[in-house]
Amino acid sequence: MLHVITVTIGATVPTGFEHTAAEEVKEKIGVEARISKDRGRIYFPITTDKLFQVHLLRSVDNLFVVVEEYDHYQFKQSKEETLMELQQLASKLPWTNALEVWKLNGTLKKKKGHRKGGSTTKVKPSRNTADVAAADTEQQLHQVVSAAESHLEADSAADAEPCEQDSQEAAPEARVIKFRVTCNRAGDKHSFSSNEAARDFGGAVQEFFQWKADMTKFDIEVLLNIHNEEMVIGIALTEESLHRRNISHFGPTTLRSTLCYGMLRLCKPQASDVILDPMCGTGAIPLEGAIEFSSSFYIAGDNNDMAVNRTVNNICHIQKRRADKGRISGLPIDTVQWDLCSLPIRTSSVDIIITDMPFGKRMGSKKKNWDLYPLCLREMARVCRPGSGKAVLLTQDKKCFAKAISRMGGLWRKLHTVWVNVGGLHAGVYLLKRTGAVFGQTPEDVHESRGMCNTQGDEKEDKELS
Repeated sequence: MLHVITVTIGATVPTGFEHTAAEEVKEKIGVEARISKDRGRIYFPITTDKLFQVHLLRSVDNLFVVVEEYDHYQFKQSKEETLMELQQLASKLPWTNALEVWKLNGTLKKKKGHRKGGSTTKVKPSRNTADVAAADTEQQLHQVVSAAESHLEADSAADAEPCEQDSQEAAPEARVIKFRVTCNRAGDKHSFSSNEAARDFGGAVQEFFQWKADMTKFDIEVLLNIHNEEMVIGIALTEESLHRRNISHFGPTTLRSTLCYGMLRLCKPQASDVILDPMCGTGAIPLEGAIEFSSSFYIAGDNNDMAVNRTVNNICHIQKRRADKGRISGLPIDTVQWDLCSLPIRTSSVDIIITDMPFGKRMGSKKKNWDLYPLCLREMARVCRPGSGKAVLLTQDKKCFAKAISRMGGLWRKLHTVWVNVGGLHAGVYLLKRTGAVFGQTPEDVHESRGMCNTQGDEKEDKELS
């Protein structure tokens, strides 16, 4: 029988959407998540038989298993003493369970990679398990892996590419494990730098396990997360962020899928809702919606023909991936090229509008936003259902947005704001409710001109790259 252990999983999430991620963990895994004092991280307990479910979460970027955590680590005053303590710590930590989870995780990832070719009978040991998972361990893990196979959502992550070691037969003798230590440090009271901590702690880990340090081709990544007095030591379970799962054709400003998921959850899509993204860019938001909230219908539009082409290509890529795996490939999504301020959509016919507004940073300008934002909000109000319609809008141009909303007060009411970090920029995700006012009869929208909209030219794909 498989030996099940309980461990703590840490996850990085889009800053500002920690509570959304905690809600998703409770909903899908059934456990309470703790939000870290260090923004952008959550922690939750799991049993190893549920590990595959963690990879199905839509709101998390990177995952790691916690080796040990300290709420109030007493760092010494002098750098030398602190670094010496970190070196001594390496041999005292309870590594066993975390390494077991790392092994199991490698087996799950390997299985996912093999699904593509349809071969699940013979599984070579993966890069992560070649030296450490003996044959009997793999036998023990078989039940969990089978469960993962049957439950794993085909779109939960980008198709795993085979690791370099898989192209050669795994050597029968044990290969030396390669590792690196990554230190993320925040706080101004530390006497040491991140590099110094990673170097000295890494040296002690190397000595303790007899692993080989390699900064690029590593099997294990040990994480040292230090936030003021909080210190967490972990082992990474993801090689690249899960947020890249849907997009194959990236634009200059493609949004993270994890951030799109957070925005979608804010507006709680219901069955048969018509959901509109009038400035879709590469289609990241409607694609995430069509996959995760598939009982709604999505319309993705943009005025930029390159953006529309990228969206179409991304939809085709997901459909092909689904068809290759024998699943129904259709997605509830349509793509249109249009003028944002004169949408070819019937008045009061859309339930939810969700979009990434032009920031005026990478392309376009904040000056043009002053004209564009009120016109956008007015046209969005026209197509949105009075009384029940909602909008979730992301922008970093907070001053301009506040002014535009104040001009449209008869049509939109601001319910909630989530402050997020988008590619290093401080931005707001605004949840708006459409008032019950009939469009064309409020003082705000009667005198607004509708003829200025094409001034933004090709700048509509002005989204911010995370």
